[in-house]
Amino acid sequence: MPIDAIAPTDAATYAAKATSAPKQEMDGEMFLSLLVTQLQNQDPSSPMDTNQMISQTTQLAMMEQITALTTTGTENFSLQMRTSAAALIGQNVSYTGADGSTVSGIASAVSYVGSVPQVTIDGVSIALDAISGVTAPVTA
Repeated sequence: MPIDAIAPTDAATYAAKATSAPKQEMDGEMFLSLLVTQLQNQDPSSPMDTNQMISQTTQLAMMEQITALTTTGTENFSLQMRTSAAALIGQNVSYTGADGSTVSGIASAVSYVGSVPQVTIDGVSIALDAISGVTAPVTA
């Protein structure tokens, strides 16, 4: 019986799986995999207690809900930063310059390209978290 050669794509897939870094955090998929493995390898003369199985399933559901809550919190924080940055347009803002002095100017634009919004102050792009003060613009 001849042995088929491994196709290059199969070999590449195998190599990628063999060299991939192990997961550093438990997620729902890993938890469920452990539960299934535990059920498959249990002693038939002493099966897993139903209460224990329900407890583990409940823990899985709680972990998934906490993960969803964390994601929602992160998204809310990002939205709050964007809203705060947009509210600075037209305001007199100050920040610490490269030489350590306080620089003030009018915020004219906001960019959301990176993880922290960038506020344009007199042509200079400054990260939102580097802004140290906001005052109402001087009207003449």
